[in-house]
Amino acid sequence: MRIGILGTGTLATALATGWTRAGHDISIGGRSPERAEIAAKASGGRARRLPDVVADADAVLLSVHWEGIADILPAAGAPAGSLAGKPLIDPTNAVEHGIGVLRTRSGRAIAQHVAELAPGAHVVKAFHLFPSTRWTAPALTPATVAMCGDDPGALEIVGSLVRDVGGVPAVLGGLDRARQLEEVAGFVIGLAFAGVDPQSAIPTVPSSRADETPQQP
Repeated sequence: MRIGILGTGTLATALATGWTRAGHDISIGGRSPERAEIAAKASGGRARRLPDVVADADAVLLSVHWEGIADILPAAGAPAGSLAGKPLIDPTNAVEHGIGVLRTRSGRAIAQHVAELAPGAHVVKAFHLFPSTRWTAPALTPATVAMCGDDPGALEIVGSLVRDVGGVPAVLGGLDRARQLEEVAGFVIGLAFAGVDPQSAIPTVPSSRADETPQQP
């Protein structure tokens, strides 16, 4: 597949590296051409201008700080429809650093904001819970990548990309579930900065006993 990556940070570089190893053609672009060149060299992809990154892409990863979304999507032509019909992977977390409180208004997901800035794109929330090192270092247990989105075809494509970097996709529903997934990220970030292992705060329930999950009182 041809994958376009908007962003040049650690997560962008890590996923680009993994997808390159899986045989995909990776294009990387950002607001800094110099940083795009560095990320491309590190991952085995190629640096391109922002509009060119998405022009012929089969799927696009949006991997920037949430405050940069409003700049990079217009620079890539998203409001004019450059991403229409394409899976657009959103791993962003609009949270207060070190605390985990969401910065979006109540009931609002940053993924929904992304969808508004990229009309026609098939937004899929994914890759927002694990640090970039998870996709570059071997792990004994595959990471489950919780995902949500409205387009079945886009979910299938993103699921295959999750498997290509050693993850296991788990679709939780439509994009209306994105706020819930982002709240989980805030929960994980808050515990981590408090010095608590987030995994210790989540019950372990074997998949064969899913009907025994805690119920409301």
